[in-house]
Order: sequence, then structure tokens, then C-alpha cells
Amino acid sequence: MLTLDDLADVGRLVAIDAETTGFRIPTAAEIKKMPKGLKLAGIVIEIGCVELLRDGDGWKTGATWEKRFQPGGPIAKASMAVHGIHPAQLKDAPLFRDVLIEFEEFIGQDVLLAHSATNEIDFLNFEYARAGRCGFDETIFSPTDFVCTQMLSRQFFPGVPGSLDVLCDRLWIDRSDRFQHHGALLDAVLTAEAFLKMQGGFVQDDTRSISF
Repeated sequence: MLTLDDLADVGRLVAIDAETTGFRIPTAAEIKKMPKGLKLAGIVIEIGCVELLRDGDGWKTGATWEKRFQPGGPIAKASMAVHGIHPAQLKDAPLFRDVLIEFEEFIGQDVLLAHSATNEIDFLNFEYARAGRCGFDETIFSPTDFVCTQMLSRQFFPGVPGSLDVLCDRLWIDRSDRFQHHGALLDAVLTAEAFLKMQGGFVQDDTRSISF
């Protein structure tokens, strides 16, 4: 994963989050053993993005992008309880491949920012393979494309659980909109806010503010 030092000459970041069906991504080996012609169901059902633009020594938020997708398969009940997205709400949603160009136009070639970025990497690579952009044993996205706020948080809060909820609480970021359901754009915004606080050198622990 990229570090804060790697961003010295970077002028734009894109915070990204994906909501999913909750099912496991099959491995390339498993896919090879599947019957020919079998259509794989999607994993990603919603993506939210918010751009961060260089502003002097810091960053400011810019435009946002969000879209829901038809996965072509079921959604796990446990996942529906988390993000509140039901199959009926996706009945008329586009397939991921149908908005791939629009998605790429927004993210460009810029560095991506995510919480627990390995998940987003796996989700995106799987969907790109389903869209025919690469093989299931190939990758479009890699750790060198991402800054991971979960990894950054461990530098400030060693031993603390790495969830986005915990990080927001530690940084005094209002996550009340997340109490009932998560959403991809909301989580991307919270990820961006967490990044802004950590890169700015302000961290809130249980008792005091700490400046680095």
C-alpha cells in the first residue's frame, strides 16, 4: 500500500467504497472448474467515490460519484441488514460493465483511498474480469494504487480494532448517519474525513488531542 510520503507529488485522490452481495469471490482456479458458459453473478452492488484535491499543504473534498449495480444473483441477508439494499431496489439498475467507462472517467489514473483497501482491490478486480477487461487470474488494481486508512490508523492507534466505526470515533468524526445502514458514498466520505484528520496530524484518543 502507498504511504503518506508517497503522496508528496500527488494532486488528486479518490476515496472509494463498495457495498456487496456479501458472498465470497470465487478463486480463478474455482472459476476454471465451472461449466463453460456459466454466467458468474456479480459481487459489487454499489460504489461511492469522493475526490480529494490538493489544497496547499493539505486537501479539500471535491466532486462525488455513486452508482448501484444489478449483480445478476442473490444478496445475502446479513449484507442486506448492513447496507439496506434489497434485490428489488436493483431491478432496473445497470450492470457494472455498462457504467465502467463512466466510473473510469471519474477515478482517472489517480491514487485511490479506501478503508481496508484489500477488499476494494479484490472486488474491483473481480468485476473487471466479469466485464472482460482482464482474466480472472489477472489484476487491474493492486496495492500500489491505494492508500489504506485502516493501515494508517494502526500507526496512530496500535492494537485498536481496525473498523471504520472505531476509527471515526477515535477521530471524533460524526458517523451517526451510519447507525442504521451503511452506504458506499457515506463510507467513502467518512474514509476521506478520516484521512484528512490523520494526514493533518490531528488524532483524538480517549482523553486528549494529540498533534504529530
